[in-house]
Amino acid sequence: MARTTRNPLLAAALALTVAAAGFAGWGGWSWYSAAHDDSTAYAKQRDAALAAGEQAVQNMNTLDHRDLKRGLDTWEESATGELRKQLTDGRGEFEKQIQQAKTVTSAKVLSGAVTELDDRAGRASVLVAVRITVTAPKGKPAEKESRMLGELTRTPEGWKLSALGQAPVGNAAAE
Repeated sequence: MARTTRNPLLAAALALTVAAAGFAGWGGWSWYSAAHDDSTAYAKQRDAALAAGEQAVQNMNTLDHRDLKRGLDTWEESATGELRKQLTDGRGEFEKQIQQAKTVTSAKVLSGAVTELDDRAGRASVLVAVRITVTAPKGKPAEKESRMLGELTRTPEGWKLSALGQAPVGNAAAE
């Protein structure tokens, strides 16, 4: 009668190899499905819209009378559609007002959120909280915090502001 002996180390190694192969297969499948999931593409568009919206709101609230051309060019580059048309049409008059006032305005984004995103239509809405500092020629800088609502449109260059306004404060919707 022949005796067969099983090597416990060989059995353990075989079991670990099968487990590792199963884990590798599951990990590869998980990675592939996550990379090709529609929600990942949607999240990327949401993040891109938010980043562009926050930057555009900051740009539109920053202007230095000493470098007016660059500031107004940045405004126009941040906008599209009717908003851009308003900026370009009113540029001459606005330049006169800012040169006369001699103010420096800077903005810092405090927080932001995408409130609506229609990826297929290329439209998004953002709510951005911003701290605006205005420095007049004589006097201390004045700070105020503001909430801005922005409408974004996707262009070949990326997301750009197509509308911008103040967000209602308090219980204005209940009135």
